[in-house]
Amino acid sequence: MNKYFYRVFFIKNHFNTLFNMKTKYMAGIAFAVMAISSCDEDTLTIGQTLTEENDKLSLTTATFNVSTQTIIADSVLSLSNSCYFGKVKDPETGTDVTSEFTTQFHVVEDIYIAPEDSIIGRYDNRVSADSCDITLFFSSPFKPADSLSAMKMRVIELDRPIEEGQFYYSNFNPLEKNLIRTGHDAINQGKVFSYNNLTQSDSLRTSSNYTTHVRIQLNSPYTAKNGTTYNNYGTYLLRQYFDNKKSFRNSYSFTHDVCPGFFFEVADGYGFHANVSDIGLRVFYKVHRDSIVNLAAVFAGTKEVLQTNCVTNDKEAISRLASETGCTYLKSPAGLFTQVSLPVSQIKSYIDGQGINHSSDSLLAAKITFQRLNSLSSDERMFGIPQTILMLPQDSLTVFFEKNKLPDSKTSFYTTYSSTYNTYTFSNISNLITSLWNIKEEGLKQDPQWTDHHPNWDKVVLVPISYTRSSSTSSITSIEHDMSLTSTRLVGGKDNPLSPIQLNIVYAKFKE
Repeated sequence: MNKYFYRVFFIKNHFNTLFNMKTKYMAGIAFAVMAISSCDEDTLTIGQTLTEENDKLSLTTATFNVSTQTIIADSVLSLSNSCYFGKVKDPETGTDVTSEFTTQFHVVEDIYIAPEDSIIGRYDNRVSADSCDITLFFSSPFKPADSLSAMKMRVIELDRPIEEGQFYYSNFNPLEKNLIRTGHDAINQGKVFSYNNLTQSDSLRTSSNYTTHVRIQLNSPYTAKNGTTYNNYGTYLLRQYFDNKKSFRNSYSFTHDVCPGFFFEVADGYGFHANVSDIGLRVFYKVHRDSIVNLAAVFAGTKEVLQTNCVTNDKEAISRLASETGCTYLKSPAGLFTQVSLPVSQIKSYIDGQGINHSSDSLLAAKITFQRLNSLSSDERMFGIPQTILMLPQDSLTVFFEKNKLPDSKTSFYTTYSSTYNTYTFSNISNLITSLWNIKEEGLKQDPQWTDHHPNWDKVVLVPISYTRSSSTSSITSIEHDMSLTSTRLVGGKDNPLSPIQLNIVYAKFKE
């Protein structure tokens, strides 16, 4: 007995035994269809093998061609758990991609700074920090082979906070919005670095607990907006704490009263791009106890405070890729999506070869697979393959991310890249097709011209995403646009030279 027949035989008899009620029977058959759909064999024989003449359910299968095209993302919601920094050349377009970011700093409610009279450091007859720095920890470099590429960043002080309660997209640049503090008193400090920091010893860099990082020291004299000058930025922070501790009671107060945040700009260099996994603003000082003790106050750039990514792509190069008609593209960050036109009306009005109308049948399963095309380039710096993509209605794309929604397997679905088959497969989007149809029908009741006013009603988009999971339940807790460097071509497009993209449908109805 081969694998396919055994699976069908087992599932069929299992569900015929367990489910007598119609709703349970439908659910059981749906599960069985999904199980079979995950196999390599053709799903078009499901109706013949899963049910017999004495079964209560009649199944019919059909296949519909699907059209696709590339659309330009232009910009995406950039409020993210992940910041990226760097500048690389995209081998696919020959143009630059630059990632920069801003961050505020989080203050824990019970932050501890030693009493002022116990701190040894003194400047201008008051407390003084020994030193201060911002440390960026990097992970997931674009290409380890470029780990010695020299980069120069500029750390620029913001003049005022980037306010909460607004949506910031990846084309948001604080320089263009006049959010940068200007003048010679403002922090605008350069830092040259490479991912593989050879200024540190080999033993340190190869240790198991080492994380690649770059440290920007803020030890030059700093003049605050009120004109007071401090020997370094750390001293400014300590004085602010002792003069008004209410400004440190939460992150909002700290951001608005003390430190609006910083913009990290690419000033020069090439070939480096990495995720900024952690950010710390640290103030070092010494205190008298039984002996002299070194302490530090740490303020973290985390998801609890506002962070924004600023992505710069070459718009002409992106437009050239989008205009290609022999394939479609997925490209991040803030690059290209694939639009999919689902044949919803044809599916809902399907008449089979025997003249049987299935418009009143239920959609039991709808499976679609997108075949990835291998890269035409052997350049080792080609961007990575998007690992997770989201499918959702095009008209709800903006709302989905702004409302922090999660895939619900009803109107939004996600899937991961299969390296075995070089594909992205959505095993069952029947709920989505039914939902789109119902929305259209309800719209037409109110407005006979509804479809003209909603030309994208039957269109969905494929979007590269990243996500986080709960450590306890492993369930997805957040979805965001993928801000890493990824790109791939998919079979499709108006002039697709290969086999068409197909949507396999299984209809079901109870026998009279």
